[in-house]
Amino acid sequence: MQSFFESIAASFTRTFITDDRWLQLLKGLGTSLEITFFAALLGIALGFLVAVVRSSHDKTLAGKKCIRFSDYLLKFFNGICNIYITVIRGTPVVIQLMIMYYIILASSRNGLISAILAFGINSGAYVAEIVRGGIMSIDNGQFEASRSIGFDYKSTMVFVILPQALKNVLPALGNEFIVLLKETSVAGYVAIQDLTYIGNLIRSRTYEAFFPLITIALIYLAIVMVLSYLLRKLERRLSKSER
Repeated sequence: MQSFFESIAASFTRTFITDDRWLQLLKGLGTSLEITFFAALLGIALGFLVAVVRSSHDKTLAGKKCIRFSDYLLKFFNGICNIYITVIRGTPVVIQLMIMYYIILASSRNGLISAILAFGINSGAYVAEIVRGGIMSIDNGQFEASRSIGFDYKSTMVFVILPQALKNVLPALGNEFIVLLKETSVAGYVAIQDLTYIGNLIRSRTYEAFFPLITIALIYLAIVMVLSYLLRKLERRLSKSER
């Protein structure tokens, strides 16, 4: 029994203490959170833009003929958005990451920027569908009422529709942020020293699989539990405000 605990202590020491490997894990966690944060910002911005284009097309041109130049322009951009969503949602995120790193940004080989762009563009496709669903859920009477008091389509969308849609989709956007955090664990495919990459590096150097891999899993679990708790509080607050 004593030898068992001694081996556990030795394994713990090799994994965390030797060469200050716990600091390497901490640095890897910071990289993962940095990628997640900036990718989420990009995904939200891109997703809202695509959602507005697609919902505007569905509400104004669906089943109708184009009359003005702006109608043709909207239909064109809606087609681009449809292609974007189809391609991004239909291909694995790790392949998108490698395309961004090895092909699109091959000249710079900046892994961090490649990861932020790849994960942000991937997240944007899912955010777009979430936000579009929220916009389409708003009754058309809201548009008509806004038009009757002198709002044009842009003002109606910005000041009336989007605030209501955002309130409805905030929990879903929070879940997308959690998914994005876990997806960044494949960033090591382009040699980014994120949390998973560092843990796997420690495992390969120490030949100890238990502590590095379990530690990574527990760190992700802890972050997800905190985010889930905050999301539940947000949902309760939103439900109270509706009463």
